[in-house]
Amino acid sequence: MNTDNRPEVVLGVGAGIAAYKVCELLRRLTESGHSVRVVPTADALRFVGEPTWSALSGRPVATGVWDSVHEVPHVRIGRRADLVLVAPATADLLAKAANGLADDLLTNTLLTARCPVVFAPAMHTEMWEHPATRANVATLRSRGAVVVDPAVGRLTGADTGPGRLPEPDDLYAVARRVLARRDLPADLSGRRVLITAGGTREAVDPVRFIGNRSSGRQGYAFAATALARGARVDLISANVALPDPPGAEITRVESAREMREAALAHSTAADVVIMTAAVADFRPAESAPGKIKKTGEGPAPIELVENPDILAELASRRDDPGRLVVGFAAETDNVLEYGRAKLERKGCDLLVVNQVGDGRAFGTEDNQAVVLGADGSATEIPHGPKEELADRVWDLVAPRLGPAHTRP
Repeated sequence: MNTDNRPEVVLGVGAGIAAYKVCELLRRLTESGHSVRVVPTADALRFVGEPTWSALSGRPVATGVWDSVHEVPHVRIGRRADLVLVAPATADLLAKAANGLADDLLTNTLLTARCPVVFAPAMHTEMWEHPATRANVATLRSRGAVVVDPAVGRLTGADTGPGRLPEPDDLYAVARRVLARRDLPADLSGRRVLITAGGTREAVDPVRFIGNRSSGRQGYAFAATALARGARVDLISANVALPDPPGAEITRVESAREMREAALAHSTAADVVIMTAAVADFRPAESAPGKIKKTGEGPAPIELVENPDILAELASRRDDPGRLVVGFAAETDNVLEYGRAKLERKGCDLLVVNQVGDGRAFGTEDNQAVVLGADGSATEIPHGPKEELADRVWDLVAPRLGPAHTRP
């Protein structure tokens, strides 16, 4: 730790055009009270020069192990760090890190660091999807590093696809979450988790739908905290107006049946399924092909039919007995009574039960709950930010996980 008790962040910069975006990330880190040492590769300085990094960080910048050699920087920098964040992490840097190569100050720092390490890859789509890069990413994740999947968007030139560096604010949020857990293990490293979030909509006609008040904030909090703990996250998002958690793979759906199809498809690769989404229990038996008009004779009745029970189906159709299934129960009254009955009926391993209504839970920044376990346990989570609730649930999930498997 730095002598002035500010978190010590090593910001490694790879040789990619996205290096210009990292200047804003550096500004966010320094202005929020972090002590930042920028360690670029030599070729990274072709994109953003040493004076810029030095001026923004307020500290000298070096790329080689022979600079200030009497201070043994290739060992000292890594040992002192509370976090090493590499952005952009090029395909070359990922390969060197995965194979333990150390030919400059940054790669030496990666070998000597004993703190959390976060890689933010940025490269062309073909390079990101190449089997060698995917293998290197899997190796780094298996060792406990957090590798944030790149964003999808405009790349160099006219190319578009996965490989874009996430926005500085998103990377800052990842760094903040990882730093908050810097003294704790990345207990979800090498794990793949499936999270559902938001509220489904069931069409009455092309204009109207049956829905609910879920904002998706709790599910997105689960995704963000899982990423900070090293997991690979598949997020099924239903009608959510929130920024995507950087690094999560997003599948967008609207209705309960679309969510069921996506959840069944993604669950086979998951170690854990977290069903935070508010899935409509019923849908119209038929959706009108055109907008329903007033007739002056009152509305025609809408016949409702039951939607599939996705949580119960995922719990009963497990092809891997080691997969954990966590459900949510939003109740307005008799919360624990209904929660225990639902836990038994659904067959999941954990059920997060919370009271909703009167300004509680839906659309708010905070939440509270009781987590019921199939083993008879009951854990109260006091009122607080939704990210804290998510972390408390992950604390219950992680010890229940079996041995990690190699998953797609």
